[in-house]
Amino acid sequence: MRIFDGGQQFLHSLLRMNFTGLSGQIQFDVDKNLVHPAYDVLNIGGTGSRRIGYWSNYSGLSTVAPEVLYRKPPNTSVSSQHLYSVIWPGETSIVPRGWVFPENGRPLRIAVPNRVSYLQFVSKDRNPPGVRGYCIDVFEAALNLLPYPVPRVYMLHGDGRRNPVYNEIVQAVAEDRYDAAVGDVTIVTNRTKIVDFTQPFMESGLVVVAPVKEVKSSPWAFLRPFTFQMWLVTGAFFLFVGAVVWILEHRINNDFRGPPWKQIMTIFWFSFSTMFFSHRENTVSTLGRLVLIIWLFVVLIINSSYTASLTSILTVQELTSRIEGIDSLASSNEPIGIQDGSFARNYLIEELNIAESRLVILKTQQEYSSSLQLGPNRGGVAAIVDELPYIELFLSASTCAFKIVGSRVHKKWMGICVSKGLSSSS
Repeated sequence: MRIFDGGQQFLHSLLRMNFTGLSGQIQFDVDKNLVHPAYDVLNIGGTGSRRIGYWSNYSGLSTVAPEVLYRKPPNTSVSSQHLYSVIWPGETSIVPRGWVFPENGRPLRIAVPNRVSYLQFVSKDRNPPGVRGYCIDVFEAALNLLPYPVPRVYMLHGDGRRNPVYNEIVQAVAEDRYDAAVGDVTIVTNRTKIVDFTQPFMESGLVVVAPVKEVKSSPWAFLRPFTFQMWLVTGAFFLFVGAVVWILEHRINNDFRGPPWKQIMTIFWFSFSTMFFSHRENTVSTLGRLVLIIWLFVVLIINSSYTASLTSILTVQELTSRIEGIDSLASSNEPIGIQDGSFARNYLIEELNIAESRLVILKTQQEYSSSLQLGPNRGGVAAIVDELPYIELFLSASTCAFKIVGSRVHKKWMGICVSKGLSSSS
């Protein structure tokens, strides 16, 4: 086995090198350091990279090539150290905040309504973090978008036997017993005065749901597309147009001449046959043709509207209710169902002046269904006033015996409740 003994000679050969290669000048000083070392500063992202500047021990960080700076006096001041902008992950030029941990280490106290109905929105869970539901999923998804962790602990509010009063939860957040409240909390005016809310994540508002019954078809269903007044007006216009055309045509058109009884029959026949575009009499005068063209266009619109309405009546199951909306419900003296803990109670009493004795507290979806089926005469309710998300969930799980009547009363949104001190410090 041979031993290489030319190490010193090889080292001297390397130190004597002086040439320009692909990476720049290759030359060593007496201290065996590379003369004018320089490097490219690369911004690597995705599948590519871009050069944002250079570094050398002669000039430090710079956007100008070191070969150019070698011809100038060295300047390593802080003000001269700069690079081109960096493109961070996510295609942004904003410097990430990094992982920021709270100094005191106290996790956020998050209040969660301990509901007994509509558990799809929020409910207690045996598995970590102890709660679940749509509102929790939205909150967790928002926290996952933050570039830093947020220590938190979920605290159930309520005894689990009935829905908690949401005004009490909001008041507890305002009194700093909780830092925030996550759940189906509706943003209303009196609550925004004492706490802050995030951007809404779900549309809400009060609606009225009432029992309905199917309208059975009758032999006279073909008359239902138009009202009685509409039928009278339409028939009168048919006769009027027939009379106008007869006046314009009977002197010059043989089709509109003859004995009086024949001319009367011609008026009736011509006017009503235009409904089916089957009139045989020709119009000769210019005014008569103009009137006929306009009338045929009107008949086309009437036929189209009638056909569409009749088709809808015969093919779609029609449901009716004696409750037409919140106005007819408020003007009656019948009992009204509301959800336990909902702000609908205060709204009906304070805004619509409905007697509190008429309000019936309902705790579960089963009570919703049974109360509507019983009706006011058998110990039930005439209708239920509740927020739109709950009613949509209730209707999706029930039969076609109930439906929303009237328009939405109080258009609101649901959001995450945050104490004013926490929102101002964030």
